[in-house]
Parts: sequence; C-alpha cells; structure tokens
Amino acid sequence: VGLGEGLKANTTLTTVHLENNQIGNAGAGGLGLGLKANSALTTLHLGNNEISDAGAVGLGKGLAGNTALTKLYLSSNQIGDAGAVGLGEGLKANTTLTTVHLENNQIGNAGAGGLGLGLKANSALTTLHLGNNEISDAGAVGLG
Repeated sequence: VGLGEGLKANTTLTTVHLENNQIGNAGAGGLGLGLKANSALTTLHLGNNEISDAGAVGLGKGLAGNTALTKLYLSSNQIGDAGAVGLGEGLKANTTLTTVHLENNQIGNAGAGGLGLGLKANSALTTLHLGNNEISDAGAVGLG
C-alpha cells in the first residue's frame, strides 16, 4: 500500500514493473488508490502477483479516475468474473488506457460481458488480451 501512497504525489515516474511478486489484493487496491491521483504513470506491470477479484475491482476504481495510464498488464493472476466486471466499470470512465493484458486469468462469460459494457463506453482502448481464460462463445458475444 506504500507504493500506492507514493504514486499519489509523484509526477515523474512513468513505468513501474512489479511482475512476479506477491502484491495480492491489498497491494492492488492500494495501487488503485494511487492511480486515482497520479498524472504521470503510463505503464503498470502487475503480471503474476496473486491478484484476484477484490484487487482487480480496486484497480478498476483507480482507472476510473486516472488520466495518464496507457498500458496495464494483469496477466497470470487469479482474476475472475467479478474482477473483470470491476475493471469494466473503470474502463467506462477512463479515457487514456489503450492496452490491457488479462491473459491467463479465470475470466468467464460474465466477466467478458462486464468488460464488454466497459468497452461500449470507452473510446481509447485499442488492444485487449484475453487469451487462456474461461470465455466461451457466449462470452465473446458479451464482449460486443
């Protein structure tokens, strides 16, 4: 949570690599709070960090208020449907994020639908990676 506090005030850091750690849900939530106030960070790597739904929801809340982040890497975590829906909520309000990596998670059809709702309201996202999840044809339809 300390790094999230630092992000709130920082105006120079543009890239953070935290992949292959144990950030978990509390850390992801703290980073989400930091993202709300940060106007410099453009790239955040959080792959393989034991982040599940609660952490993804926290990050989604941060995305909703963020005006700088363009790339978010969340591959190889344990994000499921509720987390994907939370990220979708963040996408609705976010106007800067262009790339999101969510491959190798546990996102199913309901999560894909939640992301789809976010995509309908978002005009910035150009790349969304969802390989190796639990999405079937119904989920693909939900993506829009």
